[in-house]
Amino acid sequence: MNKTTEGWICGLVGVAIFSGSMPATKLAVTGFDPVFLTAARAALAAVLGALFLAGMRASPPARTDGWPLVTVALCVVIGFPLLSAMALRHMTASRSILFLGLLPLATAFFGVLRGGERPRPPFWLCSAGGAGLVVLMAALQGGGGFGTADLAMGASVLLCGLGYAEGGALARRLGGWQVICWALLVAAPPMALVALVLCPPSLRGIPPAAWLGLGYVTVFSMLVGFVFWYRGLALGGIAAVGQVQLLQPFLAFALAAALLHEAIGWPLVLTAAGVVCCVAGARRFAARGLPEPTRA
Repeated sequence: MNKTTEGWICGLVGVAIFSGSMPATKLAVTGFDPVFLTAARAALAAVLGALFLAGMRASPPARTDGWPLVTVALCVVIGFPLLSAMALRHMTASRSILFLGLLPLATAFFGVLRGGERPRPPFWLCSAGGAGLVVLMAALQGGGGFGTADLAMGASVLLCGLGYAEGGALARRLGGWQVICWALLVAAPPMALVALVLCPPSLRGIPPAAWLGLGYVTVFSMLVGFVFWYRGLALGGIAAVGQVQLLQPFLAFALAAALLHEAIGWPLVLTAAGVVCCVAGARRFAARGLPEPTRA
């Protein structure tokens, strides 16, 4: 298996894991405040990350990696989880999932700025076409106007795209799983403090579904998914592998239907088919000659 193929496979596994994030967050906010949820998932995941780093005897990052790790922490450990959780207090999981279709464009854009990649022009046409299909579906099935919750989800997507691109570029020299583990440790002190301050006085009234959601976003969304995702971005390219995210909304819709009993119709299926074609086209015209990762 060559590195590009392995990168795409790792990226697909990461996206499959991330697909459960919005439904799980929707379950979690039924029992937890969004700010506490964000802090608790980050602090708990940091404990797991620290154990993983210690068990693998990972070398500490270089001093020059400090600010990139801070950027990753601010974007994907704090910003995206917090804004998406706040948005899910006022919108359905299905509506929030539609915004995830814009993640590939955000990731590719920041990949060009931060990762030094230069995709060919047809790549941007395929990427814009896939995002356009998602936006069209959002307009047809949005179920309401554009409000504060939509702005929060839009901002969370931008932060997530920046965090993905920064982490993917950093993973080329640091290693995919080390990036998210060290980023979690960077965010751990303030997140642990916030979690302690905002911890509910009593945990008895919190429904089991909320605990299940917290468990998923802590273990899978906050840690395991990033192990695969950042490795995929490092091996296959930020802009190229980032297009796999176009499949994430539709995987997430299937989970939302199963867990939250939200309806899925033929327009969604047809749109998914069109997005798959755009992903295939984007891969064909993705950047060539990517820098070699120095550490795995």
